Amino acid sequence: MLEILAITLPIFLLIGAGFTAARTGLLSRDNMQGVGTFVIYLALPSLIIRALTDYPLAEVFNPTYLLAYGLGSLAAFLLGLALSVGLRGKHLDAGAIHALGMSASNSGFIGYPVALMAIGPPAAIFMALNMVVETLFIIPTALILAEASRQHGNGVGQVARQTLARLIRNPILIGLFIGILLALTGLQLPGPLARAVSMLADAAGPAALFTIGGMLHGIKVRGMAMDVGQVVVGKLLLHPLAVLGIFLLLPHPDPLLVAGALLFACAPMISVYPLFGQQFGQGDASAAALMISTLSSFVTISLVIWLLTRFDLLPI
Repeated sequence: MLEILAITLPIFLLIGAGFTAARTGLLSRDNMQGVGTFVIYLALPSLIIRALTDYPLAEVFNPTYLLAYGLGSLAAFLLGLALSVGLRGKHLDAGAIHALGMSASNSGFIGYPVALMAIGPPAAIFMALNMVVETLFIIPTALILAEASRQHGNGVGQVARQTLARLIRNPILIGLFIGILLALTGLQLPGPLARAVSMLADAAGPAALFTIGGMLHGIKVRGMAMDVGQVVVGKLLLHPLAVLGIFLLLPHPDPLLVAGALLFACAPMISVYPLFGQQFGQGDASAAALMISTLSSFVTISLVIWLLTRFDLLPI
């Protein structure tokens, strides 16, 4: 328990620092949004580029893991979309953001340190594979659906053109395209540029967590309980169960793959989730969901590690 707390406590401290800065008036909400803009337009695209180029695709490609984790994440995404749009009558943009929160893990800042502690060096490979699922599939799908929702009422052709025009200017997808291009061609960024990208990538997590803390100040949870509850339960419970269910359908799944996938799936949602939510009017609910799920994940991650150890799925 103390080891897990040592991993999660710095995350809470950064969120608390942002909350304190906003509460004391050190930074205004507009200032916090400026930091969020920095993360979305510079730091996060750099993180994606680095994640896709740190490991050669041929070395990390594991079709079994990608299939199981990807289908499990897709199942959680579709369930979130069905609950929000089909059952609760939310607009598609809100439903897409809810579904994103239920299916995209904080692989880099929580999942990886926990998995490294539990399974050792293979955690780095699993993180790279998860980044492929999240950055190539889950996040773009959510953004495309949310952008399409903004064009509601127009013709199909016009919707497609306007959605495409917005997407090609989206910094996340631009970073994704650059990362894929570099990974596929084997090209490398010039030394100074590569170091600048790495520095920006290092800033993504701390800046995002600090901004989230600032966004939490002044949030009124009343009226958001259903949205927040759905995303938190979906991420910490339904996503891991969906991933586990897919693995159980496979013939003789590798215990190490199962353990690694579950450790990442039971992590809370990506740290920049509220910044995506803010773009589509879901900033407050997204920030509250991230905070609650991050706090709650200390219990759920500890429980999953205990269960994996009990069933001899961990090397410890």
